[in-house]
Amino acid sequence: MAEQWGPTKPHPLSKMKTELVWEGKYDEYGNRREVEIAGADLPLQKVEAVDEPRQAAEGRGLLFDTKKAHQDDFRNMLLWGDNKLVMAALLKDFKGKIDLIYIDPPFDVGADFTMDVSLGEGKDALHKDQSLMESVAYRDTWGRGTDSYLHMISERLLVMKELLSAKGSIYVHVGKTVSHCVKCVCDEVFGAPLFVNDITWKRSHAHGDTGQGATHFGPVTESVLLYTRTEHPTWNAQYTDYTEEILDRDYKYVDEKTGERYRLMPCDGPGGGSKGNPFYEFLGVKGYWRYSKERMQELYDAGEIVLSSTGKSISRKRYLKDAKGTPVTDLWDDVNRISPTSIERVGYATQKPEALLERVINASSVEGDLVADFFCGSGTTAAVAERLGRRWIMADLGRFAIHTSRKRLIEVQRQLYAEGKPYRAFDVYNLGRYERQWWQKERLKGADEEHRRIVLAFYRAEPLTSASSPLLHGRKGPAFVYVDGIDSILTLEELKPVVEATQASGAKEVHCLAWEFEMELKRNAEALEHEYGIKVRLVRIPREVMEKNRRPGVDAVPFFEMATLSAKAMVRIEGGERIVDVELTHFLPSLSEVPSKELEALKERAVKSGFDFIDFWAVDFDHQDGQPFKHHWQDYRLRKDRSLKLASNCGYRYTDTKTHTICVKVIDVFGCDTSVLLEVPGANGKRGGKK
Repeated sequence: MAEQWGPTKPHPLSKMKTELVWEGKYDEYGNRREVEIAGADLPLQKVEAVDEPRQAAEGRGLLFDTKKAHQDDFRNMLLWGDNKLVMAALLKDFKGKIDLIYIDPPFDVGADFTMDVSLGEGKDALHKDQSLMESVAYRDTWGRGTDSYLHMISERLLVMKELLSAKGSIYVHVGKTVSHCVKCVCDEVFGAPLFVNDITWKRSHAHGDTGQGATHFGPVTESVLLYTRTEHPTWNAQYTDYTEEILDRDYKYVDEKTGERYRLMPCDGPGGGSKGNPFYEFLGVKGYWRYSKERMQELYDAGEIVLSSTGKSISRKRYLKDAKGTPVTDLWDDVNRISPTSIERVGYATQKPEALLERVINASSVEGDLVADFFCGSGTTAAVAERLGRRWIMADLGRFAIHTSRKRLIEVQRQLYAEGKPYRAFDVYNLGRYERQWWQKERLKGADEEHRRIVLAFYRAEPLTSASSPLLHGRKGPAFVYVDGIDSILTLEELKPVVEATQASGAKEVHCLAWEFEMELKRNAEALEHEYGIKVRLVRIPREVMEKNRRPGVDAVPFFEMATLSAKAMVRIEGGERIVDVELTHFLPSLSEVPSKELEALKERAVKSGFDFIDFWAVDFDHQDGQPFKHHWQDYRLRKDRSLKLASNCGYRYTDTKTHTICVKVIDVFGCDTSVLLEVPGANGKRGGKK
């Protein structure tokens, strides 16, 4: 029988290269799967413009020093959404333009992302479970174990590579459980020759969990993999201050004339003549030297050359004042994790210390460079980048992460402005209806009926096949259900016929499910309730229904009603100008993410003191329909200061006589936002004639 495999017929495995393979890397035909971003270059939607110091000053009629406050016209970007789609959208304008990327993706299988959310001004706290959106993203990442994680990180690294500039670097922060696999992925994406370091961060000086009965060495380190886009990256060596031990050991000499501490460094040339070092005699000593004879003489005349007591060697004085410190190595054991009492702690579970990001940003970028973090979490990368004069782009999937980052970055704006230091404005973006359109086209194959069927299934409502009205799409218990279109904003004009159809069908309640709502719809819905005797629930369709591995009717998603918000404009006339502030008068939060065991007690508290659930609120005193929300004034609770103003104190000035619209935005402790519009009549007391 002829040999099946051999020199003339090599076995297929004999030609394979060293490679890490995971489920999903190749398709059924053995072809490498490409990143699924074809057609995903969706336009980013700007929903907020945040430049509080400028907008507050202009609202009070004060001069604003733009040169002092703004370094250039670039506006930083905070993006909410799936980072794969976000990065695809960024490629059009930022391909090859990002100078530094730091990412800290979730890497701990079974990690606990719960946290305590503070309520009101006291010490009361709510134990917040991982949001359903966060848990879905986490399950997508780890649904098939390491395979899922590697598939996720590989796709995103491929897009990040396209975004990096020629001088760019990327730091990939991962845990020891997956760092070996992720390094193989990075080698494949960026090329093994562009690997720079596997940095070990000793995050804690504790001794692990041995005292708790653990049968392993205590895990106190994480890995940060450093790669570059090309062989010519930006690099600034980093140093730490000398320890007292090093000072006493090395800088033990004191200059008699100047009193300066110094150490002695050898003057001989390492490598001798083979390295091009000159050979000559100086002070009776012959040898190869690291300086030319002329330079050696200059140093001698300056009193910096010392001949040894034996007369056989020459050294140079290296003064402590000229030393940079100890060079930083790939073991970072001098940056401890954030302590529970640290002033920089914002209460976010995976928050990293600012000192860690300072080292990363200082080492691999210069002032004015563009820094990105696509798993931004609590916004540490952006906060540090802003203080160090870098531009930044941040993204995250979690609503709570975006809210935490927004609040933190506003605080940075305020601090820098108060210190007279430059800062940049930033804008908040999402993908809005364009992400839904992409989902409908790619996953639902463009079918409107399929969209409605899926939403009803997630809502656990029974679809109606023969309803008395085409406006009634489903039933949940005794209530009818209406599902708005994927591109629509539910308005009063659309809502009224739905309520009338519900009344005609003999029901007493209708649930209206929509992606977006008209600004004043909650208030108008309450009027319809009184007019028709129909209970109207306005329920937001959550983004989670678009997750590709979410199963309709099986997996839970966080449908929640609109919160109730009321406010009033306080107007006074001064010098012929209207001076306006806003006061919050009522807030009833949605409690969709509250653990069921705590729900009843919190419902009672929400009714009695809904303001306790407000974490942040802001006012746009000159809101324009269809334009991003502008932050003319805001107030928010901090971890160290839980107080919250219930009325603005900026005294916004209207110098014309026209009617203006105010938009008030409230964000609760869960990161959910609610807005309401107020009208400031014209100076003649009449409505209309809006600016």
